[in-house]
Amino acid sequence: MGNDQPQNRKIIQITGSDREKFLQGLTTNAVPPVGDGLRYTAILSPQGKYLADFFMLNRGDDVLLDVDADLAAPLMQRLSMYKLRADVALSLSDISVAVGYGAQPDGAFADPRDAALGWRAYDQSGLPNSWDAEGWKTTRIAHLIPEHGSELIPNDSYILELGFERLNGVDFKKGCYVGQEVTARMKHKTELRKGLARVKISGATEEGTTITADGREVGRIHSIAGDQALAYLRFDRAQPVMQAGAAEVHFTE
Repeated sequence: MGNDQPQNRKIIQITGSDREKFLQGLTTNAVPPVGDGLRYTAILSPQGKYLADFFMLNRGDDVLLDVDADLAAPLMQRLSMYKLRADVALSLSDISVAVGYGAQPDGAFADPRDAALGWRAYDQSGLPNSWDAEGWKTTRIAHLIPEHGSELIPNDSYILELGFERLNGVDFKKGCYVGQEVTARMKHKTELRKGLARVKISGATEEGTTITADGREVGRIHSIAGDQALAYLRFDRAQPVMQAGAAEVHFTE
């Protein structure tokens, strides 16, 4: 079951006069203006490591956070830790999530990560969920979309290595947020030494298998759909043909 499945999402509702200022100091992307659709973003540890990713929707009187259900409780706890005396109220909402592809219905919002990921809508009964777990997995592998629990690992992943700049998930002009200094330093490196890549697999292997080349560890296989997969690689060790158990791993990008 994919983590982006509508039934596996939770909505955190944030109200109070300080809600936008509060989020601005925590999220990797700027809070969207009212009427400007969804923003994809993350919250990081002080060491700059991924903790949670989610969508933000600013409705004027509140801001909704659309987050994986497994991340909802730890995200609420993290937000509460930073709230201090700010005029901010946090609550888990029963607002429903719909996800679809094709023509975007009235009241729905384009997925800000990639046009291929369709649209999302909130609290709109009657909208069909054209969700297909295998189709979703194939699409996100084709478009290099990381997912919580597969490629995005709390307290381990760095968002720039997982493509957040390409996915419109980080704003380098928005000012300070928790973990910003580490992220900015990685941005200004000449190039990243590690990161997410799409590979082709020949033979049988499993998600989580170590990738090797010339007897040295190069990375790890993550999500697999057919003969395509997402892999986390050390680019300085990557070769056109590598191994993952008994399978060959072909890297061309």
